[in-house]
Amino acid sequence: MKMHTQAKLTSISKFLSLVLRHQPEKIGLQLDAAGWVAVDELLSKMAAAGQPISRAQLQEVVDTSDKKRFALNDDQTQIRANQGHSIDVDLDLPVVAPPAVLYHGTASRFVKSIMATGLDRRNRHHVHLTENATTAMAVGARYGSPVLLQIDAARMATLGHQFRCSANGVWLVESVPAEFIQLGA
Repeated sequence: MKMHTQAKLTSISKFLSLVLRHQPEKIGLQLDAAGWVAVDELLSKMAAAGQPISRAQLQEVVDTSDKKRFALNDDQTQIRANQGHSIDVDLDLPVVAPPAVLYHGTASRFVKSIMATGLDRRNRHHVHLTENATTAMAVGARYGSPVLLQIDAARMATLGHQFRCSANGVWLVESVPAEFIQLGA
C-alpha cells in the first residue's frame, strides 16, 4: 500500500470529522441512528463534493490515526466516528465502571470557570475524559496554555454518574460537577 503524506492524511481526517461528526449534510450524507454510513456512499459523496479519496487512503486514515477517531465495521463496509458528535447519534455504548481517576485537559483561561461550574458537554453529547494525563495535556494545549484537571471518577460513579468508554478509549460522561474536579499535578 502506498503511504500518503501526513499532511494529506490530516486533511482527510479533518474532513471526515466534519462530515461524520458534525455536518454530514455538507456532502449529502445520511448517517444511521448509530452514526454509521456505507463506505461506498461516503467515497462517492466525497468525490462529488470535490474531496475525492481512495479506499486505500480512507483505510490509512483509520489505521494510522493517533486518536483512532474512526471505526470500520467488521466487514469494512461501514464507517463512523468513535465519539465527538455534535449531531444526534446513539453510539450504543454500555455504561461501565470508570477507573478511580480520569483526566481532562483544558486551557488555563478556562480553569476559573470550570472550577466554579464544572465541565459540561457544550455542543457535544458528552464530556471527554482520558486515563492518560499526557493525552489530556496535549488536548488542553490545542486551546492555549494547558492545565491538567483530575476527575474523581470513582466517587462520581458511586453517586450515580454514568460513564461510557468509546472504541478508542475516550471516557464519556454527560457532565462533571465542580466538586469532582481538582487541579492535576
